[in-house]
Amino acid sequence: MGATSDGDRPWESYQTVYTNAKAGMDGVDKEKVQRVIYEMSKGSKYFENEQRKEAIVKQRIERMRAQCAKLTAKDIAQFQMIADKRILELESSRDLSKIWVHSDMDAFYAAVETLENPSLKGKPLAVGGKSMICTANYEVCTEIWCSCCYAGFIALKLCPNLVFVPTNFDKYMNYSEKTRKVFRGYDPNFIATSLDEAYLNITTICKDRCVSSQEVAEELRNAIYEETGLTCSVGVAPNRLLAKVCSDINKPNGQFILPNERKAILTFISSLPIRKIGGIGKVTEHILRDVLGINTCEEMLKKSAYLCGLFSPCSIDFFLSVGLGVGNTDTQFRLRKSISSERTFSSTEDQSLIFKKMEEIAETLSNDMQKESLFGRTLTLKLKTTSFEVKTRATSLQKYIQSKEDIFSHATKLLKAELPLSVRLIGLRMSHFCVGTPHSADPMQKTLSADNRALLSRTQEEVVLWINDYMCSLCGCELPPSFVEERQEHSDYHLAEMLQKESVDNFGKPTQGSNPVQKSPCVGRSARKRRNKSAHNDGKHIPSIVFSNEVRKSDARNMYHMSGFFSMPDWM
Repeated sequence: MGATSDGDRPWESYQTVYTNAKAGMDGVDKEKVQRVIYEMSKGSKYFENEQRKEAIVKQRIERMRAQCAKLTAKDIAQFQMIADKRILELESSRDLSKIWVHSDMDAFYAAVETLENPSLKGKPLAVGGKSMICTANYEVCTEIWCSCCYAGFIALKLCPNLVFVPTNFDKYMNYSEKTRKVFRGYDPNFIATSLDEAYLNITTICKDRCVSSQEVAEELRNAIYEETGLTCSVGVAPNRLLAKVCSDINKPNGQFILPNERKAILTFISSLPIRKIGGIGKVTEHILRDVLGINTCEEMLKKSAYLCGLFSPCSIDFFLSVGLGVGNTDTQFRLRKSISSERTFSSTEDQSLIFKKMEEIAETLSNDMQKESLFGRTLTLKLKTTSFEVKTRATSLQKYIQSKEDIFSHATKLLKAELPLSVRLIGLRMSHFCVGTPHSADPMQKTLSADNRALLSRTQEEVVLWINDYMCSLCGCELPPSFVEERQEHSDYHLAEMLQKESVDNFGKPTQGSNPVQKSPCVGRSARKRRNKSAHNDGKHIPSIVFSNEVRKSDARNMYHMSGFFSMPDWM
């Protein structure tokens, strides 16, 4: 990030603190904000960490540019044939029969605080502290280009009259449950993605009541306001991918309806910036723009041949779906792979405070698991240090657990191994679930040996390396960098598998009836063959963010053979 080509304007390349894709920020003096953020961040641990990450991204961009330059006209023509075929397949899967609503509460935490303390109304308000802001109201957004995940001391520099209010998650969860009570009246199977966001399938209610989607959207917003006193913005579209984009257009307290017509969808998507799409973050945007010159969703299709030459089949499917405006339309019923909870706070070395924070997180995690009657057996601890280094530790347990006491007890053992340490974030994640009352303790899970405990101190990065930042070094599974949750789950699996192997080596083969670690959904063919020659080859895993069907394996083989840029993954 240092000096740019401008020399005296280095802040122009420093764009790590905020996003320009948020609603309500059109009138902000962006250059002023960018300059202040750069000057106040320079020299900090956060700044140094961002510099390291930026350097890695730039190296990757240079590698991909070199790969792109190696493509011959024959290669491009062949890739274009593959892309065109896949585009036709995706187009044929387009479903215009469903009506999806995405509801997004307006500045949720800040709105709750203002509702309960009317004296805050009209004042620039931030929920959080000088270390980190969780949410800011629109008075702040329009003044300093800030919404969330923003350093409070920088926000205070830009907005001296900013009022800080500490977080109160019990209060926010209470209001969230009120909104969900309303959602159930429109779609009992609604999909909640956070405390303040949810997807609802209103196809049936529109048909049964003979009303338009616009009427239902307005009615839903009014019902939420009557129940909570809070406003929300909604987007209506034929699929969830587009509905989420639409909900951001008329914020706050507005709605946008995208008709269930192919022509309307293609017109809407043609000039839409790629950063507006859920799943395309800062890094992916940077790569697509600087390597291929892709800025809008429509340009995904124009550069489809190059996408096929440079990216994995999983990513290609997602990018082409975005270019077509094709998304998921089905309500998915599936067992959770993981549940997590984390908190950010001012950096501290106070061990009593750190354990207190972790106990609160364990209680939240336990409550979430109890709501879904889930018991888990792999616990992962996440720590972010003062220098913004992220450490992840995992353990495979002797039995399935759910209670706050059990979670906190095992998390304490993981945390003690890392102390003393100055941290600013703690997170806990539980995975490898069983539903309902668990069976007795797994016979093969024994007391951990010294070797086991040594293994627990490894970070995910030490266990799983991502070749070319895409391919798992242990099994060949491909997961793009933007699929953070799926990568965490995949690493959890390998950690648990290695723990289990250590247990077998130390205590002998598992007894009959034991419950071995379940197979990773991403494990490649050759890795499975080494463990079990008769294993079924179903290793292709497409993360939940992908809104389309699996790429045909014959096409995928062609992509990899022709590109020469990656070794062919095992699932092919």
